[in-house]
Amino acid sequence: MASLKELKLRINSVKSTQKITKAKQMVAAAKLRKAQAAAEAARPYAGRLAGVMASLASKVQVGEGSPKLLAGNGKDQVHLLVVANSDRGLCGAFNANIVKAAKAKAQELLAQGKTVKFYLVGRKGRAPIRRDYPSAIAGGFDTTVVREAGFAEAEKIANELLAMYEAGQFDVAHLIYSKFRSALVQIPTTQQIIPVPAPTVAVANDGGAVVDYEPDEEAILADLLPRYLRVQLFGALIENMASEQGASMTAMDNATRNAGELIKKLTIQYNRSRQAAITTELIEIIAGAEAL
Repeated sequence: MASLKELKLRINSVKSTQKITKAKQMVAAAKLRKAQAAAEAARPYAGRLAGVMASLASKVQVGEGSPKLLAGNGKDQVHLLVVANSDRGLCGAFNANIVKAAKAKAQELLAQGKTVKFYLVGRKGRAPIRRDYPSAIAGGFDTTVVREAGFAEAEKIANELLAMYEAGQFDVAHLIYSKFRSALVQIPTTQQIIPVPAPTVAVANDGGAVVDYEPDEEAILADLLPRYLRVQLFGALIENMASEQGASMTAMDNATRNAGELIKKLTIQYNRSRQAAITTELIEIIAGAEAL
């Protein structure tokens, strides 16, 4: 049985840990409000841009004259998985769920006879993917140099992916990230980003008006598709940010409550041991007095 001193030291240690988890929970709650507002504010723009893309794509015949980002390169053999993780821990199963979704997608593609490569964003998901697929890492982007990933970082990632696509390093790219629903629910999501799937929601024409584009639709799409890719990556980064803070807040709340329960159990054990020691001393004193 642990001594009273050991129990006291352990209680103090758990109390210190509880203070840290409580502070981390409050910080995550404050950051979550900002990240959630950013994610919700970006969704209408992304939806409107998807509508414009659908309107243009519906007027373009996919063929040799179509933009390469829309029509593809005619191949479907090499698939690049863009896995977006965070750089920080203490956020529950947030990173593990994204890595699990990436591995499941990789296994699905490998079972179909495809070649799989990885492009890793964020630090936390690198080790498990490198361990299972050491020769499949095609590149990555380090977000540790910035405080919060934003549109500038999404643009750099998009430009690097486009350069790799133009160099023929892959045929299809899939983006894997966590979509924010609430502080308790974050959904690992996989979506194709290259070639850009033609959106299905078009912008409604007022009164059935006919729209003429100048220049033609192909030229507009060629300029709009890279922007659409950057917006998709930016949306994934801020969805990830909100999901990370929500998962962190939930994990730290659970850790704080678990620490409180452990403190109660240790305190009861400490009090019982202390009472037993006092009782033993009293018995020894009484026995000694009776012997005299």
